Amino acid sequence: MLGDLFRLILGQICLHACMTGFRMAAPLLALRNGQSEAAVGVLLSCFALTQIFLSIPAGRFADRHGFKRPMMLGVLVASLGVMAAVVWPIFPVMCASALCCGGAAGAAILALQRHVGQAARDHEELKRAFSWLAIGPAASNFLGPLAAGLMIDHVGFREAFALLATLPLLSWFWVRHVKEIPVPVATDAPGRQRVWDLLQAPMFRRLLLVNWFLSSCWDVHTFMVPVIGHERGISASAIGAVLGVFALSAALIRMVLPTIAGRFPEWKILTVAMLMAGLLLGLYPFMHDAWSMGALSALLGLFLGVVQPMVMSTMHQITPPQRQGEALGLRLMTINASSVVMPMMFGALGASVGVSGVFWLVSLSVASASRLAWQLRARKPHG
Repeated sequence: MLGDLFRLILGQICLHACMTGFRMAAPLLALRNGQSEAAVGVLLSCFALTQIFLSIPAGRFADRHGFKRPMMLGVLVASLGVMAAVVWPIFPVMCASALCCGGAAGAAILALQRHVGQAARDHEELKRAFSWLAIGPAASNFLGPLAAGLMIDHVGFREAFALLATLPLLSWFWVRHVKEIPVPVATDAPGRQRVWDLLQAPMFRRLLLVNWFLSSCWDVHTFMVPVIGHERGISASAIGAVLGVFALSAALIRMVLPTIAGRFPEWKILTVAMLMAGLLLGLYPFMHDAWSMGALSALLGLFLGVVQPMVMSTMHQITPPQRQGEALGLRLMTINASSVVMPMMFGALGASVGVSGVFWLVSLSVASASRLAWQLRARKPHG
């Protein structure tokens, strides 16, 4: 499995880097062309919008057709979507490109994650596989914007978009020889399958809530750290460094996570992550300089960086094999919907209870909800 996993990681990096690079470059061009900040906000929301509505259908499609067909379609749509911005680099086309790129990349990576989970031969291999796979997004979040930025500075926006449009094709180059896994036989007719059936399972509901609470920690950190930093008179570059340390820390922990995952069960790692996230977020209002905030940011990145692989591993154990793509799609939908709704909620809360109050409310909520992660220890795997 190691050879295929290496190719899948490279394929994921190329595909995800296309989206992250375009998500950085397109708003820059829009601003340079005179678009308002509100218009740029609409452009950025397009990357998540299609993932909210297409995640569950894309997951079901992967359940029916396996890995390669959804991956190929995602690669083609993402590449053609970004290529449209090469030909017509205007705001409406860039919005359409963002819709295509975000939705296609999300759908293809769903199929890839489902394939990795079903290729694992046992529980330990499942945890390690998702731990290695989690390195991919961390790498692409760095490589995509870096490559786009270098191309923009030295050649131009169109050339940057053209480079990004080739990355999905390179992704297919890496994964084209990965061995397909036979599709599990569905026990129910596709028309009778409902998302509610998955949500009726107590363990799945708990896992989805754990994932949502921890995803909210990412959102509150990304949204509120610049706010509290501005309130404390910290410079923009220092605030950027605080956020950068968080991303770097989350990426570094994923490089050693395969070793950690082999020693501790998922529920224990998730429980500790929730308790520590609650503690660290609660300490932010007591910090008044960039150095102390940076230290908290680094620690928070370590604990939140372990979450996704543990959630994915647990989800594959508690979900029927013939519906794992749908379950992954439901998870992706809730994360993207949360990323749209939560910043608005944090803004409203900040106006009413203050910035410190937002940190303390989220801190208390996440720490209190850690019992949900603890209850995952009683999961009943599907065989």
